[in-house]
Amino acid sequence: MQLFEALKIIRDRGKADDESTHRVDLVCGCTPLHLRTFLAAELTSRYDAGAVDVRSGLFGDIPGSLQQVLAEPSESAVVVLEWSDLDPRLGYRSSGGWRPDRIADVVESAGVRLAQFRQPLSELAEKTTLAVCLPTLDLPPMFPSPSGLCDQAVLKLRSLVADFAVSLVESGPVRILDERQLDRDSNPATRFNPVSELRSGFPYSMDHASALASGLASLLRPKPAMKGIITDLDNTFWAGILGEDGLDGISWDLDHKTHQHAIYQEQLAALSRLGVLVGVASKNDTELVEQAIQRSDLVFPHGNLFPIEANWGPKSESVRRILSAWNIGADSVVFIDDSPIELAEVQEAFPEIECRQFPTGDEAGVVSLVDELRSLFGRADVSDEDRLRMQSLRAASDLADVEIDTDAFLAKAEAEITLQWNVFDERSLQLLNKTNQFNLNGCRLDEADWRKRADQPQSILLGVSYTDKFSPLGKISVLLGRVEGKAVVVDSWVLSCRAFSRRIEHAVVRALFEHTGCEQVICRFTATDRNGPLQTTLHELTGEPPASGAVTLSHFTFQSNCPTIFAEVISHEPQRNSHAA
Repeated sequence: MQLFEALKIIRDRGKADDESTHRVDLVCGCTPLHLRTFLAAELTSRYDAGAVDVRSGLFGDIPGSLQQVLAEPSESAVVVLEWSDLDPRLGYRSSGGWRPDRIADVVESAGVRLAQFRQPLSELAEKTTLAVCLPTLDLPPMFPSPSGLCDQAVLKLRSLVADFAVSLVESGPVRILDERQLDRDSNPATRFNPVSELRSGFPYSMDHASALASGLASLLRPKPAMKGIITDLDNTFWAGILGEDGLDGISWDLDHKTHQHAIYQEQLAALSRLGVLVGVASKNDTELVEQAIQRSDLVFPHGNLFPIEANWGPKSESVRRILSAWNIGADSVVFIDDSPIELAEVQEAFPEIECRQFPTGDEAGVVSLVDELRSLFGRADVSDEDRLRMQSLRAASDLADVEIDTDAFLAKAEAEITLQWNVFDERSLQLLNKTNQFNLNGCRLDEADWRKRADQPQSILLGVSYTDKFSPLGKISVLLGRVEGKAVVVDSWVLSCRAFSRRIEHAVVRALFEHTGCEQVICRFTATDRNGPLQTTLHELTGEPPASGAVTLSHFTFQSNCPTIFAEVISHEPQRNSHAA
């Protein structure tokens, strides 16, 4: 981003009122100058509405700035450290510190300084969303070793910073900017601006300030991780064409010089362990495919491929059936095929889907592809629910193929619904922000809103977990509301698609009435193009098609329309807005 672009983004959004302004603290030892502008622009572009106000701290005083922020934290905070923040002698604006006999003292001083930063940063991460950038510039030429020989003191300083980073992420939810990614976005050789540093105290080139702001903004407002990969088989999952080369003619190994396909399988397997769904859309013979994926040398565990669409019809139809089985939108999926024609056909049918051509015969291209997949699907935290996703979807698909008496089936399912009150944990926030089909209004909450709601005494948060004799689903529903007089106002409510048709939603509403003693439940409903299942539920409960706005359900109407709930419901007694450890 160029500076004029950043200024235009900020100007076009205009000045917002206090209620819609997003406040961000920027703590750095240097003059914030263009870094503050770029950060405000990057964050503005990531918010749908509202201006961004970036508050900077005290020049050259990281500890003092941290104490100011801790006393009155904003929605989020950014801390940028450079070597001179660890000891002024590691910068260019001090003098008298580059003597060889003082280097040991500089290293010791840097270690002490980092230790001083650790506690306030850990405390700040518990109060707000915190992104930290560790030193990005080269150390000054103060060390006695000749060019090309790494100095012992340099190694010690880098080790101190690395240990400091590990201790931060172990102590709490601190987000540290990835040095490797920053190296890709900003050339290390052109980051330092000596003129600006010496004249104004701003050490960065314009390009580096822009890249730094972009990276930090992505930590504060990350894109949601994608959910599923649909892959072709021939010359993609493996090398060769199964129908022509036969079972023994396809390969993914070093001996056949096709190991790039093993790397691809390895990445898919790793992502599958994170809860990413992996399905197959292949123009192939079904029986041959079943035999091929049973090969003992397959890198990807074949049991994790679901569903497998192997047929001779259009790829778009196979993709459609896979999306239906997964019950997710095309905008959460990447389709990978070696054929440009197949990619174009699927893209035409599903404009929202991310299509990638598998670079057959191009080892470097495959490495780039698997790196991009890690970026699109990677997640910092993996829950038990993420790992159970494929298993539960497969079980739901198996049940969908069988005609059953719903009441009789649910009566024998040995289901157990666990209700947990007022625990504002990370899994609940994730579920609220990534569920679409059963979503009351499509509204998303950021971590700052989440913390505010946790501190409001009238807030109600209900987290719901489910298990039955077929499979455990973990936490699958979250409801966020508040008590107003004799009514519960529901601001957000989601239910995972894996838990549809098990009457969990009815148990949730019944729990609201029973635990609050209220006479009405008022849902702040907005119809979206994807929340059809939620609309159906409201129609069944109220007896009328819902319209966007306040949908009111009385206790009497609910009792009249509620079907039998066969599951055993276990309710942990309401706590007063607690945070999960």
